[in-house]
This record gives sequence, C-alpha cells and structure tokens, in this order.
Amino acid sequence: MLDKVKPSLAAFFEGTNPTPPVHLGTRYDTSGSFLLEPGNTVVSHLVSGSPSEAAVVEVRERIRAMPDADRLAFTPISSLHMTLFQGIIEYRRRLPYWPSDVPLDTSIDDMTRLYLERLQGFEGNGAFRIKTIGVTPNGLTVAGATEEDRAILKAWRDALSVPFGYRHPDHDAYVFHITFAYQIRRLADERVPAWQDLFDDCLSFLDREAPVIELRPPAFCSFKDMKHFEELLVLG
Repeated sequence: MLDKVKPSLAAFFEGTNPTPPVHLGTRYDTSGSFLLEPGNTVVSHLVSGSPSEAAVVEVRERIRAMPDADRLAFTPISSLHMTLFQGIIEYRRRLPYWPSDVPLDTSIDDMTRLYLERLQGFEGNGAFRIKTIGVTPNGLTVAGATEEDRAILKAWRDALSVPFGYRHPDHDAYVFHITFAYQIRRLADERVPAWQDLFDDCLSFLDREAPVIELRPPAFCSFKDMKHFEELLVLG
C-alpha cells in the first residue's frame, strides 16, 4: 500500500509518518475538541453563500463521511479561510516568529493592539484569485490561479512582513491552504487507496465546480482557538 502513496499524502499515514501530529495537545485534544491557543493572523475568509464555498463545503463533507474520519478534528464551516500571513501565537514565542523589537513575554492582546496600530493605512497589493491544487486530510492546498495571482500573493506577504516585523523560515516557500481538519491519529496504511481515490475525485470535482475559489478581502484577525477568526481590520 505504502509504495503507492503520493508524496503529498505520505505525512498522513502511520507507516510513512509514525510521529504524533505536531499540534495535538496544544491546539486540540484526542477527543477532537479545540483548546485555547490565542493569536492573530491575516486571512481571507471564503465568500459566504458563493458557489465556490458550496463546492468546498461539499468536499469537506465527503471527507467527513469517510469511515475513519474520526481520526480528524474538524473546524467549523464558518471558520474556513486561506491564511495570507501568519501572525503571532501563544505557543510560538520565539524568534523569528515574533518581532525582534518587542519583548517575547508581551501579551497576545497587547500584540494585537500593536499590530492594529502598525496596520493602519496599510494599502495591500491588490486583488488575487486562488485555485485548488491538492486535497489532503487537512483540507485544500491552494495557489494563485495565474502567474500574476501568484506574484500578487508574494507581494502581499513581503509587504506584511514589514509591520509584523519578521519573516518565518518558510516565508518564500509557504504553502497556501484552506484547513478543514487536524489529525488526531495517522490514517491506517491499508486505507491509502480509498483516501487517494477520494482526493483525486474531490480535486476533479473542484476543477469543474470551483475553478476559482472566491475569497473575501484579506483581514487582520484575532483568535482564541481554531474555531473562529474575528476580523478586526480589512486590509487594502
């Protein structure tokens, strides 16, 4: 089975990745309940009621219908978004994930207020469109729909690194995504064919039904956990 697993999916199966999921115990627990993990971020939420949102939700439901989907902790539909730039978060109080000119013990609320001040008048880098390029147990892997869109996404990230005061190590290689769920347990190796067939079908479905996923304008958001991202300031 495992000799047929796609590289993009290898991390999700027991035989190819026996290590525990990285956020288990801090972001969510073994029951699938989400834990307090406050922070802030810049995201674009899906456009509520749009045809592309309906297609994305359909794919999420197909994943939830799998018999071993109890190994996944699903976020609410209302939280669905694409992260444009990662803000700071409680369990990542270290450089280069925090601005070097601000003490590492600054409260999350104070950091959010600081960033609201720094982002006043931020002009952004224009509108962009995204498309799905992959489906995994976590959700959708996405990218700019065209080369121009990909360049605009990069320009946004480069510009946002200034007020946020850092660049993560993966700043230039960041993989855009729309999270549906987090793994509680790796998937069983014998389930590789069933999951890969599902993801192939879902990718074809999205190519047909939602060749472009409609997003709201980027917004600076605060959050207490992964269930809700409160828009504080729409950017651009």
